[in-house]
Amino acid sequence: MLNWYDWIMLAVAIIIIILCLLQGGKSEGASGAITGGGLNIFVKTKERGAEKVVSILTLVCAIVFFFVAILIEIYAHI
Repeated sequence: MLNWYDWIMLAVAIIIIILCLLQGGKSEGASGAITGGGLNIFVKTKERGAEKVVSILTLVCAIVFFFVAILIEIYAHI
């Protein structure tokens, strides 16, 4: 039987997975490597709009996941 904190971890994990899938690829993939299209690897590109929001949400959810995991570990030993 799952406890309430297990459900929180499961929900945060699913949200992180969905947010990671929503993020766009930052490289051209294998085809760009073969054809030489990936020459601008070190060019700085700024995230804007929805990309930035998804990136920030992913970071926040990952931090929440980390702290909830620590709290569960502490709570389990009490």
